[in-house]
Amino acid sequence: MEGSRLAVEARGARSREGDWRRNSRAREVRERVVKVLLTACAYLSIFTTVGIVIVLFEETVRFFLDVSVWEFLTSTRWVPSRGEFGVLPLVYGTLMATFIAIAVALPIGLLTAIYLSEYAPNSLRRWLKPALEILAGVPTVVYGYFALTFITPFFKDSLFPGMDTFNALAPGLIMGVMIIPTVASVSEDAIYAVPRSLREGAYALGATRRETATKIVIPAALSGIVAAVILGVSRAIGETMIVTIAMGAQANWLGSPLEGMQAMTAYIVQVVGGETPRGSVAFKSIFAVGSALFLMTLALNLISYWFVRRFREIY
Repeated sequence: MEGSRLAVEARGARSREGDWRRNSRAREVRERVVKVLLTACAYLSIFTTVGIVIVLFEETVRFFLDVSVWEFLTSTRWVPSRGEFGVLPLVYGTLMATFIAIAVALPIGLLTAIYLSEYAPNSLRRWLKPALEILAGVPTVVYGYFALTFITPFFKDSLFPGMDTFNALAPGLIMGVMIIPTVASVSEDAIYAVPRSLREGAYALGATRRETATKIVIPAALSGIVAAVILGVSRAIGETMIVTIAMGAQANWLGSPLEGMQAMTAYIVQVVGGETPRGSVAFKSIFAVGSALFLMTLALNLISYWFVRRFREIY
């Protein structure tokens, strides 16, 4: 009887060992499948970006077979119908709107971030920050028509009677409002990540809350704040609908913010949605403008990456 019982226990042990091995192999297969899927998703985004860049620069090279690079980069006249392709007026219009936007978003966004992280009670911070981020979800076409139908008439009636209907000031201001959530949210995250011990050390030495915020916390979070600002600048440079609706379609070199201008993105929209024959030099010019825009935003991202690595504080 004892021998029979031991034999049954031995068969049970072998059966459990077999089940464990089968489960282990199945779990290993599932892990490998998940790893392959995640890797494929990661490389898909990279290959897509590379493909877009290749197509963009391929068409840009074809454009420069008809137009010299020197004329494109140095001429101040952009009149495609006359064969004049100096990109500087488009760059000027883009930078003008971006500068106005940052002049609005930087102080408001940074002060908002300081208030949320240093002064606001936790109960207020919990609902105020998500409410602020809702602004980022407003469609840009709404911002564009708001600038055209409300901001511009308001300025014309109250401050600048000679202001053009299409101008750089109104879309620049409304773009600043649009990127406030970006600047404020990312800056607030950077400020909030500063260790509490730094604040407590400052308070222990007799510093006020304002002195602690401006002389201890802000310098410690500077790399994150700069990254937030550059992210906002990149967002403003690439914005399309607001400048298309409210800024106009006239390339204006060194014009006033009260005058109509054309941004780089607005020109691309104008050509793609217009009657410009495909394959013409004017149509190819959108790829050259797109390449210039891509290089501008790439340079900003590289500067942001360098700044964060150079000045990042690790606690």
